[in-house]
Amino acid sequence: MARTSVRKPFEVFVTCANESEAQRIAQSVVRERLAACANRWAIRSTYRWQGKVVRDQEIAMLLKTTEDRLTALERRIRSLHSYETPCIIGWPIARGLPRYLRWIEESTDGRT
Repeated sequence: MARTSVRKPFEVFVTCANESEAQRIAQSVVRERLAACANRWAIRSTYRWQGKVVRDQEIAMLLKTTEDRLTALERRIRSLHSYETPCIIGWPIARGLPRYLRWIEESTDGRT
C-alpha cells in the first residue's frame, strides 16, 4: 500500500484519568479538526510517579492526525488534561490504505 498523502499522517497516544476526561478531549480535538478521530479503551497502568509505584485504571486514546497539526493538538490536549505531565506521544504512520490516509488529511484540514 503506497502512501499518496501530501500531509504526513501521525498517530498520537494519550492516557486520561477517566472516560469523561477522554471523551471531553476527544470531542474537542475532533471538532476543532486537530484529529480525524479518537479511539478509546480502558487500560490498567503501573508507573512510577513522584517516587512511588502507582497502579491506576485509565482511558487510553489513539488519535489520528497529521504532522502539521501535532503542536496544536498537544497544546489543546494539555489545556484540557488533568495530569501535570500527561502521556502524549506520537509516531508517523508509515503505511496505510491510501483512501483512509486521505480521509485523515481531509478531516484535519482547517481550511474546509
